[in-house]
Amino acid sequence: MNVIARDTHPTVARMLDSYDSPAILVSRDYEILATNDLYREKFGELDPGEERPRCYAVSHGYDRPCDEAGETCPLRAATASRNRERVLHIHQTPRGEEHVDVEMLPVFDEAGDLEFFIELLRPLRTGSVNEPELAMTGSSPAFNEMMGLISRVAPGEVAVLLSGESGSGKELAAHAIHQHSRRAKRHMVTLECAGLTETLFESELFGHVRGAFTGANFHKPGLVEAANGGTLFLDEIGDVPLPLQVKLLRLIETGTYRQVGSTEVRHSDFRLVCATHKDLEQLVAEGQFREDLYYRINVFPIRVPALRERLEDLQGIARRILEDLGEGRHHHLTQSAADRLRQHRFPGNIRELRNILARAMLLANTNVIDRNVIDRALAPSRHRLAGEEGAPAPASTSTVPEDLSLRAAEQRYLRWLLAHLGGDKQRAAEAAGISVRSLYRKLA
Repeated sequence: MNVIARDTHPTVARMLDSYDSPAILVSRDYEILATNDLYREKFGELDPGEERPRCYAVSHGYDRPCDEAGETCPLRAATASRNRERVLHIHQTPRGEEHVDVEMLPVFDEAGDLEFFIELLRPLRTGSVNEPELAMTGSSPAFNEMMGLISRVAPGEVAVLLSGESGSGKELAAHAIHQHSRRAKRHMVTLECAGLTETLFESELFGHVRGAFTGANFHKPGLVEAANGGTLFLDEIGDVPLPLQVKLLRLIETGTYRQVGSTEVRHSDFRLVCATHKDLEQLVAEGQFREDLYYRINVFPIRVPALRERLEDLQGIARRILEDLGEGRHHHLTQSAADRLRQHRFPGNIRELRNILARAMLLANTNVIDRNVIDRALAPSRHRLAGEEGAPAPASTSTVPEDLSLRAAEQRYLRWLLAHLGGDKQRAAEAAGISVRSLYRKLA
């Protein structure tokens, strides 16, 4: 325990070290009276000057309480409710701005009067140091709302259903849930359900024994076995074949399964996270998705916002993507280029932004990406890349395709990308930000 100012409540202040997260003792006037060791480790020492530091000044750099600066103030909320309150805030830390899950616990004296507060601060990692491509970036209201839900559900064990448009970052949200769960030290195993036949889906999920079917020349453990002790992430669960949904339901309800071709019952302990871009309620109404399975996976729904709903975050996301794609070379996005990107609708969301920036890096003559480069990157089919053979010819009114659907446009782009990369499917998939399996499925 570190006493910031004259400690008038030493017993309560010493209690801070009993918490397993950073904690501070705060007065009703927002003064920080004491901090615990974990707080100093995460956020640094506070200056014990003549005036006691205020929580809003230390955490945000504000000169007034959070609710007067346009944010929700947990201290004010706890004062009104006389109960513990939780909010997600962006705090200034030695590492820069970070999302922090703040929990405010009111403490009362013997007469029942509110005396002071214990504030618990749990930094919420939105990315992985070892896997920068899994990083999440944002501070918009839509992003903060999603992260607030993630911070609440991650420590538990309930099933989570992530919904949102394709490319919006549902897999990144699943990784964030796993990283903040009690299972973070074990594996998160992903199964992309789209495009799999019934036999292949069952084999991938449950595994198979040798001789189970034609081509099964060896024993293969399934992803359920690999996820034991960790998290099982079923991406695009709306595409699971109806006949297999009952087996998936049994797995979720009992934790048991049988490998294809085996009668042995196996058990796996995993946290289930699912994602879909489809309207599962509509699929249930149409008889294409089991109602009992829907309620099993939809215990805690989280909607992942589309990129056009969080354009405030676009520049930060673009910066992170350029760092990831740059391989050590720093690319700079000009303000005019960022403004041009904000005018785009992004039907493909963050995945589309990644593709656009990958093209822009190839089109730019320097490490500066300006508005002109972004204009070219936004319309690859309308520009022949200088000196390249086989690049698409400029479009005209006579060459506008009959099929203007998003799926058809995606296929045209992927075929252009394949031609641009000499038919190399692995490189094309990496440039598009999808798996090779997804590339084949989208071109089918």
